[in-house]
Amino acid sequence: MTFPHPSDDIHHCFVCGTDNPYGLQIRFTLADGLCRGQFTPASHHGGYDNITHGGIVFSVLDDAMANWLILQGARAFTAKAEIRYREPLPVGVQVDIEAQLKARKRRLVLLTSSARRCDNGNVVAEAEASFMLDDPAQTLVWA
Repeated sequence: MTFPHPSDDIHHCFVCGTDNPYGLQIRFTLADGLCRGQFTPASHHGGYDNITHGGIVFSVLDDAMANWLILQGARAFTAKAEIRYREPLPVGVQVDIEAQLKARKRRLVLLTSSARRCDNGNVVAEAEASFMLDDPAQTLVWA
């Protein structure tokens, strides 16, 4: 199912924006209630010891959850977020990103996301966030 983006500004997003030359340019898709993407961190995404900076990992997980909404045509903002890092993500190791709905109550949408290493299947990090919809009457296909 394809939905229009709520704004042209999405193309400048640091994580998923196709027009941001400094961004990660992750392409997210939405099917069967799951938002998915893949990411391979480069050396300039690293912190120390050839490990991906935790802020980059969080940004990817937050954006996967946001794209779960965006790809349905919804406008929303992150109201609260929490992340749990399970293991370091070495630079150059690709991860599968996944986000899904946990609950919805009027304007509040609770989503979860995870990053799983493609080489060994280990979970790198998991996040949960509350998003506030701009329009409380927004129809979401998978909510």
